[in-house]
Amino acid sequence: MKKRKIYSIIAMLLLIGVYAYDYYLDHQLESEFIESGSREKEETKTFFLPTSTTNQIVHHQNYSLSYKEEHEQAEWVAYELKKSHLAKSNHKRPYFESDPMVKTKSANWRNYKNSNYDRGHLCPAGDRRYSKEAYDETFLTSNISPQRHDFNSGIWNVLEQKTRYWAAKYDGVFVVTGGVLESNLRTIGEEHVAVPNYFYKVLLDYNSGDPKMIGFLMEHENSNKALYHYVVAVDKIEALTGIDFFPQLDDEIEDPLEASSSYKHWSF
Repeated sequence: MKKRKIYSIIAMLLLIGVYAYDYYLDHQLESEFIESGSREKEETKTFFLPTSTTNQIVHHQNYSLSYKEEHEQAEWVAYELKKSHLAKSNHKRPYFESDPMVKTKSANWRNYKNSNYDRGHLCPAGDRRYSKEAYDETFLTSNISPQRHDFNSGIWNVLEQKTRYWAAKYDGVFVVTGGVLESNLRTIGEEHVAVPNYFYKVLLDYNSGDPKMIGFLMEHENSNKALYHYVVAVDKIEALTGIDFFPQLDDEIEDPLEASSSYKHWSF
């Protein structure tokens, strides 16, 4: 009888050990995800990444982001949109998933349920159709922000399509997108995901001769106005967000580009 008890205790200890080891491996794997996300990967063009006000930058394979836990979304998502990236492949839409590389955990998609807001992509799925992996990666919740449906499918969609047009015309543009995350914003869901009053998009063309830059600042509502009505100096967006968008550019190039609200070098 004693032997049977001893064997039972040993078996129980072994079982506990197995579970503890599995937990340790899972924890290590998650830590490696986070650690690798906080490092610059070889193909990341960090030269064109903005500064982070949160010190929580995540590098995915097909875009990078700076997550702002206070607002449960990215303060910016940045990526290069090359001409070769433009594709019309119709991939099956995946489910939205939380981002395992965000240290503080990205908001759950259920916050958007019955909120009357779209899960608005910051890096559009339409910009990442060149592979299923790249397409699926845009459905991480760190890449979405609450958007009114008429805005998301309206003027904001027009700007996204125009960005693809410029990517084709100029053989690629660098894109930075986000909501203006300020205090006292309306929130949705149990995790209090902030609803921005304004969204911005900043583009840099560094491939077609002389560098050029353009910034858009849009109130979070649909509009029939032409896109050029929303062009503002990038300096204005920096003042609103506290973000320095292209800090590694030489000041002689960066300063005049960010101070200008001219759109004459961009084909509308």
